Amino acid sequence: MADSARKLVEDVLSPDMTREIWSGNYDKVLPVSVQGFELAAILPAVFYMFRFGQRRGRGNFLKTFGDKSGSPSQRRRSADIKRIAARLSGAPALDGFAGEAEKAILGDLLLCFCLENVRHSLGRDQQVQRVAPAHYMASWVDLPDSVANLRYVPEMIVAMLADQKKGESVELSENKKTWFPVGKKYEENVLLGAFSQGVARRGAVLSDLASDRFEEQDDSVGLDQLLMIRLAQQLKTAPSKMRDHIPNQRPIAERAARHFSADIRRFVRAYAEPAPRHALVEMLESCIAVGLTTILTSTVELLLEWSKKGEVPDRDQQSPASLFVDCSNGVERSIRAVAEQSMDDYMRRMERFPVLLMVLRLLDYRARNNRKIKKQDIATRPYATDWLNLLGELLHDRRPEARGILDRIEEDSDTLAEKLRDEDPEVAEILGNADNQPNPVWRLADGLMVLMGSQSRTKFMDMIDSSLLTGRPNGLAAKRTTTHGLGGSTTRRRRDVRSLTFTDSVLDYLTHLHLLKSGNKPGVRPLSFKEFLEVLCERYGFYVDTAPEGMMISNELLQRNRAILDRRLRDLGLLVGVNDAEAMKRLKPRFKPAMEN
Repeated sequence: MADSARKLVEDVLSPDMTREIWSGNYDKVLPVSVQGFELAAILPAVFYMFRFGQRRGRGNFLKTFGDKSGSPSQRRRSADIKRIAARLSGAPALDGFAGEAEKAILGDLLLCFCLENVRHSLGRDQQVQRVAPAHYMASWVDLPDSVANLRYVPEMIVAMLADQKKGESVELSENKKTWFPVGKKYEENVLLGAFSQGVARRGAVLSDLASDRFEEQDDSVGLDQLLMIRLAQQLKTAPSKMRDHIPNQRPIAERAARHFSADIRRFVRAYAEPAPRHALVEMLESCIAVGLTTILTSTVELLLEWSKKGEVPDRDQQSPASLFVDCSNGVERSIRAVAEQSMDDYMRRMERFPVLLMVLRLLDYRARNNRKIKKQDIATRPYATDWLNLLGELLHDRRPEARGILDRIEEDSDTLAEKLRDEDPEVAEILGNADNQPNPVWRLADGLMVLMGSQSRTKFMDMIDSSLLTGRPNGLAAKRTTTHGLGGSTTRRRRDVRSLTFTDSVLDYLTHLHLLKSGNKPGVRPLSFKEFLEVLCERYGFYVDTAPEGMMISNELLQRNRAILDRRLRDLGLLVGVNDAEAMKRLKPRFKPAMEN
């Protein structure tokens, strides 16, 4: 159905236009593919891009550990933990793993610290699909198979952290001081410096893929890091570099993007050294989940505002969505129900997001092909705010060029409606009903989204779950399946409901981050429990003891949710107080920041 619908749209709008709009993405707003991705595999790709300044290409993982013959899928399936452990056990640098029991132990260690099977499955005979960020040398392992499977999330993160003020693509950093230089020494980059213990670059040529070397006399690496180093050494060289550069494109949610960059910088600088490596990686993934979630919800809020007024709110006026957090992690059913209602309400609000992106793609195509607008040469990188404001003026018919563009889109909508009159009268009604929706851009966008089918919504939900790390031990959300009846009939429908939660890793991360002094000052600051909740609410839109706007929640339930968070923080050793007085409750870190040491 979708293929035939696309062919019909191509006949009306042209193959060139259809190729651009028949998508769920719009990188000028959110420079990622609207699909699911594996957040735990993001960091190794980020390491590679910071090291070489380009996207990662093909490497030697399958050549080294897979079958030499067979189809690509057969070769991928052959590279399992058992085979990798057998290869590593024969390496001189890993003595003592020759026996079958020892190989099994080595395989379990690899699965625990370095590699992950497809669909998070257990066992040593499953296909390996992802590499964990145990050490910088994980960037030598070309997993997943194609970096495009990470949906351009690493590219967006690198662009945000590098924070280069101009240019179409992220370039190798110059001598200017920055926390996240591209292509410089590991220790000059805050993120690379935290994961590159014992690694030195041999030779002056930055582009040499085999120049990274582990100094064998270095005894600062742990077992997990050493296993990753030995795994990478089997590959001989880093993966090749792709020809296309890293786009210097940031999400339109500029305030959330800047918060994300500041959060990861401050956290890594302070805790990369004192925190145990496994705890650091878990908290860092929670950091990325919090940042991506805030960027996503802020972007949705901005586009909803843009659709009404035709302009993107200024950075100081931007804010994420307001969501209620279940601090009991689903144990308290009444609190869980309120958190699920909060998320459900917001999911209904987010349903317009794919349509908004279609509106932008339609206007973008017509605007870029308009002679007068093309002459204005409006920059879209690193931020496309000015371009979106222009598209908003076209949508609201506030520019001289708007009338011609809107008339052209109306013709397209009417022509498509006529073609679908017999084949799909429901879509034809959406496209042709000017009384119901006078603006032709909205009619065409709504009709095209119906023609594309439910797959676009499924991909959007997958992206949300990926950003939230839904159901993972260090994630931000829980999901469960419920059933309910349909209008008194015996038929029951199943659906997934989600709720925002604070896992222990997320609490660890948020507490340690916000205990740091502002800016780049060393040490920790006094932070009361009340102030902590205010920060979560203002910076990320996480509501614990107050109700989000538009929700009615009893004060008794809010106070119970707050008390549960209080108890959990105490159990984790993150909250102290000599009595129940609010002024006496203070947060404290479990790890002393490195700058304090």
